[in-house]
Amino acid sequence: MPIGEEEFKRSMGAWPSGVTIVTSRSGDDVHGMTVSDFTGASLSPPLAVILCHRESITTGMIAEGKCFGVNILAASQQELSNRFASKKLEHVRFEGLDYEMAETGAPLIRGAIANLDCSLHATHEAGDHLIYVGLIEAVRFHEGDPLVYWNASYRALEAKADGSGP
Repeated sequence: MPIGEEEFKRSMGAWPSGVTIVTSRSGDDVHGMTVSDFTGASLSPPLAVILCHRESITTGMIAEGKCFGVNILAASQQELSNRFASKKLEHVRFEGLDYEMAETGAPLIRGAIANLDCSLHATHEAGDHLIYVGLIEAVRFHEGDPLVYWNASYRALEAKADGSGP
């Protein structure tokens, strides 16, 4: 018998992760959501994997638009993470947001420490989620510390005693 939802949430909360906003576009419509279920999957070809709840607006846009952006958030972008995670703000997430369209058509958020522009490579079913595999078409990097989430709250990385970083 599998574990319950609360046990699942608690066990996954023990895993620290970076925070991303996954964005997509279909026609003139753009949407995005905060996602911590992201990882690299392959060097050759360069593939990234995201997991999206089936009922999310962004999930449908990825399927329709055949592209997505992965915006790896900077430590200073906690408010943005909260905005893109809130159901109450779902239809105003892009209002006043500084972003640009990538070659695939996916919106890329300025100020993120990295942006990955992905074309949809494969889709797999996984319970109440879909697993999207993206072919990474282009990347951009920016200086800064990442936004990290662990045990139901945001965390800062500690620098080493010599100041060289985590």
